[in-house]
Amino acid sequence: MSTTMAASCSVVCCEEERDSDKAVIVRFSNGIVQNADHLGFTMYKNADESNPRKKSRRITAAESDRLSYVGNNFGAGSLKCNNLCRYYVGVLNRETMQMEVHSAELFNMQPVIPGEMEEAAKSQDTAQTYRDKVDSLIEAFGTNKQKRALSSRRLNQVGSDTLHQAVAKAANTVIEQKGLEALQHEVAETEAQGDLALHVPPCYADADRPEDVYRFDDLLSPVEFVSLEQAGSKMAALTPEELKKMKDDGGCLCVVKHLENMPSLGEARDKISRCAFYLSMLLNLARQRSITRKFGQEKGCPRNIQSKLFRTFTVETFNNGRVQNIVSSSMRSKLAAYSLALQLHMCHMTCDLTLLHLDLGITEVRMIELAKSMGLTLIKVPRGKALEDGLRDTNRQAALILPLVKYEQFVERRKRKKVH
Repeated sequence: MSTTMAASCSVVCCEEERDSDKAVIVRFSNGIVQNADHLGFTMYKNADESNPRKKSRRITAAESDRLSYVGNNFGAGSLKCNNLCRYYVGVLNRETMQMEVHSAELFNMQPVIPGEMEEAAKSQDTAQTYRDKVDSLIEAFGTNKQKRALSSRRLNQVGSDTLHQAVAKAANTVIEQKGLEALQHEVAETEAQGDLALHVPPCYADADRPEDVYRFDDLLSPVEFVSLEQAGSKMAALTPEELKKMKDDGGCLCVVKHLENMPSLGEARDKISRCAFYLSMLLNLARQRSITRKFGQEKGCPRNIQSKLFRTFTVETFNNGRVQNIVSSSMRSKLAAYSLALQLHMCHMTCDLTLLHLDLGITEVRMIELAKSMGLTLIKVPRGKALEDGLRDTNRQAALILPLVKYEQFVERRKRKKVH
């Protein structure tokens, strides 16, 4: 761009100018310098070129025989007008009679007195927080209302050290009154109750009938029950040889027992067969650690049942950048609770706990704790009772009898051995 100013002079604007090419205009805060030729100017720039906030920071220094001056374009001493306005400087070339226009930046040069920098550094060492600075301003220039609010806040404020001391003193008092072992017993009891409560199906303890305590629709919805028609018919069509092979292969003992004692005709047979297939899916899922999306497809599991199993009894984790479904220990307890509730509906509100804990791969103690948490009544088999083949039935049984039983949580405490 060129603008004719006179017959022998023109203005030329420098294009593609960088920040480092800006002209520098200095202004001395303590007056006008009489002899500027005796001043030595030096400019420093920030070495961090990658930081967009720091790369434009500049410090200008001017030294004379008597005094030194420093100015910068950042911090408290910088001029705010550089952000609000743009300045330009024209430089006339007398040979070509053209004036080059450059963008400029203003620096406020302040004298540096020896000793002041050390005091400023000491004051910065004891830096106050933003809240302390605001409180200081309120004390000096605040209104009466602000001062009253500040005084009230300081009176209500409790120091962190005082709070920690109060908490420690209260904890020591509780430990002295109850004893450490009693507190540990209470904590373990609370944790055990909380863990088991998360795994138990929805319970309606005030129900009038045992069938309504753990509702069948909460275990299998009507839509899911209908979708199991084809899979249930295949389970009902298994021959005694196939059932024996399933039992010998270490399969689902509970499923085999229900299929062997299944009614011959009617809706009851159809219901047991469908529930037996769903129970086999629960037991097979409990034995898995990590499962794929093909789980149950080879056995003809309906898609909605497969989605229910993944959604209700698995946990999603990330492994090597992929989403993976796993069956955690807590989910195994949940599978055990739902399998137990399902078998109650399959066998007149009773269940064989021994077969179930063997199929699930959990300990018998854990199985009994789960049955107690569900309020079931544990049945002791008489010693004299024997089966037709002469073997004694020693399996533990559980039954749902109203009202539900409330057991006291037992936490085992090991006895210390005496050292002789």
